[in-house]
Amino acid sequence: MTVRRTVLPLAQQCCAPIAREPLGADSAVELAGILKAIAEPTRLRLLSLIAAQPEGSMCVCDLTEPVGLSQPTVSHHLRVLVDAGILSREKRGVNAHYGLVPGALDSVAAVLATT
Repeated sequence: MTVRRTVLPLAQQCCAPIAREPLGADSAVELAGILKAIAEPTRLRLLSLIAAQPEGSMCVCDLTEPVGLSQPTVSHHLRVLVDAGILSREKRGVNAHYGLVPGALDSVAAVLATT
C-alpha cells in the first residue's frame, strides 16, 4: 500500500501526552490538521466502515452507497484522510482500495491521552 504520510512521527516527536508536556508550535499545527481531517461526520463514517472490514480495506466503489454520496465526493473525503496519514491507498486495477495506516489512530490517541 502507498502511504503519503504517517502520523507516527507526531506521537514520537511529542513524546508525551499533551496533558504532561505542552505541544510545540509545529506539533500543534500537525495535530490540528489530523484532527480537522477526522472531525467531519462523513470521514468518521468512512473510517468506521473501513476499520470494520475483516480484510482491512475497502474499494471506493463499495463506500459510496453506505454514505449516500457520489464517487467523486467519497474520493475527496478519502484523499483528505490519506493526506492526513490516517488511511493508505492502493491501486488494484482500475479501483482504489483504502485501509487504515497501522497505528495511526493509536498515535493520535496517545498524544491526546491525559495519563
